[in-house]
Amino acid sequence: MASSLTKDSVSPGISGSEKTFFGHPRGLATLFMTEMWERFSYYGMKALLPLYLVAPGGLHLSAATATAIYSVYLSLVYLLALPGGWFADRVLGPRKTVAVAGLIIMLGHLTLALPSSGTFFAGLGLVAIGSGLLKSNISTMVGHLYDGPDDPRRDGGFTLFYVGINLGAFAAPLVIGTVGENVNWHLGFALAALGMALGLIQYLLGGRHLSARSHEVPTPLTAEEKSSTLRKSALWAAVTVVFYSVVGFSGHYTLNWLLVPITIAGLVIPVMVIGRIKRDKSLDRADQSKMSAYIWFFVAAAVFWMIYDQGGSTLSIFADESAKNTVFGWEFPVSWYQSVNPVMIMALAPVFAFVWLWLNKRGKEPSTATKFASGLILVGASFFLFLAPLAIAEGGHKAAAMWLVAIYFVQTVGELTLSPVGLSVTTKMAPAKYASQMMGVWFLAVTAGDATTGLLSIAEVDLNKTGIVALEAVLAVIAGVAVWMYRKKVKQLMGDVN
Repeated sequence: MASSLTKDSVSPGISGSEKTFFGHPRGLATLFMTEMWERFSYYGMKALLPLYLVAPGGLHLSAATATAIYSVYLSLVYLLALPGGWFADRVLGPRKTVAVAGLIIMLGHLTLALPSSGTFFAGLGLVAIGSGLLKSNISTMVGHLYDGPDDPRRDGGFTLFYVGINLGAFAAPLVIGTVGENVNWHLGFALAALGMALGLIQYLLGGRHLSARSHEVPTPLTAEEKSSTLRKSALWAAVTVVFYSVVGFSGHYTLNWLLVPITIAGLVIPVMVIGRIKRDKSLDRADQSKMSAYIWFFVAAAVFWMIYDQGGSTLSIFADESAKNTVFGWEFPVSWYQSVNPVMIMALAPVFAFVWLWLNKRGKEPSTATKFASGLILVGASFFLFLAPLAIAEGGHKAAAMWLVAIYFVQTVGELTLSPVGLSVTTKMAPAKYASQMMGVWFLAVTAGDATTGLLSIAEVDLNKTGIVALEAVLAVIAGVAVWMYRKKVKQLMGDVN
């Protein structure tokens, strides 16, 4: 990446002699590369997960159970982003928290690499914990690099950061997916551990370029709060161990005893968290108004991710069973479909970043609400498109690979109008008291969406049926139209944030 570090004497907040990363603070290069390697490990494992769960050489589960595990796992990853933000705000600060997170993720992937089904779910748990600690805090540190919410480079910086995410995500299925599917599942998981190790090394070496704010613990725990937190944590841990021990030794344990509570938590906790922030009387009227606007974005994002994240489960399992996974007669691994979205992101993200900045300079940039409405309508359109290959498969034929590529393309365009914009607006609208935690709140929208998918799968709803796919598509389009119709009200609630 050294070749991309250039001199920039006109960017706000950067001196003429300071090196930059495509016109952005140099610390963005450190976070870009760290996130790239972390996403390489994460998306490689994620591409293998549903296929390993249904494979005869893997856990050989049903498609519904595999989708439930996959969705609940994703829900848990994003659910844990909230305590991850709290941990940084109150205990270690973002920079140290991300270093600890990288180590836990690496250990999780190494555990997945062990050839034992008994350790498999422990490995998933470790990866989920580490990812939760990392996700909200590395995004918060990107925000720290800029001169407040009005810095015109901010949205572009988050979009470039998104390229780093997708560069790792693109390479992962091609490397980890190929090895996992064609050589050995557990060797694929071991490669994911190697990716996280490289990311951790990059992060530690480039840490000096990060903002000084990333070292700070915004609201450190008092001695009394530390004691109370440890006491409560130990109590809940003991209750959990006793409960599952009783269920297990009584012979009543099934996988649903684990999946159902996490799914319910994924739906209830987001509501509780946002409600608690809204009831915080220490927030002034402006912050309260921004939180009211934020609820609109949160609900919209939950609907979006409910559909979008099925690209790794519902669509992947459909491709495994009902698609011609060939290009010009050459057959490729099913996991390679998970590289389609990232490569499209890398191609289109710079274009979107340029267009947003170009429109901003002319006072014509669409509002955040308009961007969100576009994302919802597009993700709904992708599932309307999904109806075509479903009809082909129901007719007893294999659907062409290009149908799936077209679905991922439409979802990618929708993602670029919603996801990086959502990351950015979260850092802009976050009350100072909830700096890192608000990024965790943003990720709770993903939790709610994936928990909904998990709940449907646990209830044995076949997500590859025409009726349910059409229903989800209609829901997304209706939500998008609603956000667009109320965009002026949302803009008013946002106050000075665009």
